[in-house]
Amino acid sequence: MENNDDQNNMMNTKRYALLLAAHDSEYVKKVYGGYFNVFVVAFGEEGEVWDLYRVVEGEFPNMNELEMYDGFVVSGSPFDAYGNEYWILELCILLQTLDSMQKKILGICFGHQVLCRALGGKVARSPTGWDIGLREIKINNKEFLTSQLNLEVSNHEIPQTLTIIKCHQDEVWEVPIDAEVVAFSDKTKVEMFTIGNHIFGIQGHPEYTKDILYNLIDRLLTNGSIVEEFAEASRSKIENIEPDRKHLEKICKNFLKGSHNSSYGFVELF
Repeated sequence: MENNDDQNNMMNTKRYALLLAAHDSEYVKKVYGGYFNVFVVAFGEEGEVWDLYRVVEGEFPNMNELEMYDGFVVSGSPFDAYGNEYWILELCILLQTLDSMQKKILGICFGHQVLCRALGGKVARSPTGWDIGLREIKINNKEFLTSQLNLEVSNHEIPQTLTIIKCHQDEVWEVPIDAEVVAFSDKTKVEMFTIGNHIFGIQGHPEYTKDILYNLIDRLLTNGSIVEEFAEASRSKIENIEPDRKHLEKICKNFLKGSHNSSYGFVELF
């Protein structure tokens, strides 16, 4: 039987859910044990509980379980966010429900796009084609970082220009009503957007490492999505550049759980 201390600890434990919209690649399974671990390493902190729902396989949380979560992360995916696969439509309904509950939702790449779609924005194929590699994005809404995330836009804390890993051919064309664009790039006009203090979308991949990107380029070449010349050019451009992962992870963590000093340690994985 649980005592009062156990009950208090359970109530104080932060709980998050990853809505995984992609199948694990063989490389990521071998090196990282799956995409779930990649996300938890990037965004998890000591003492938290993280659950996995493979929405791409039709696995969703029960509606009566939603209240127990402090936040949700929607992953990238090879599927089109504007597609009408059953699981994508179900995901849109779930995101609308979470929005109405004012639950924190962080959308990454496909997650950024499907979040936009679900809440009334427009997503479509980029007229300029694939964006694969490392790209500089510029934060044009400092108020979001300073007032909501308690982060200062400066060379010491969060630079106004950040380098992020990119791999997408779709993009947000129109953000939902009441949404604000937080960052843009010379290729994509909506690199980040936010709604209130509970919705945050990022077109790039703050959770990716360069080796994951290299493997992704190889897989896109193998399945005919890109040609050899483009693949080689993408590899060469990222060889001597590093993404601003620590800054990007800090932005995501502060959004999901608020600004506080964190220590890296054991995170419960369910």
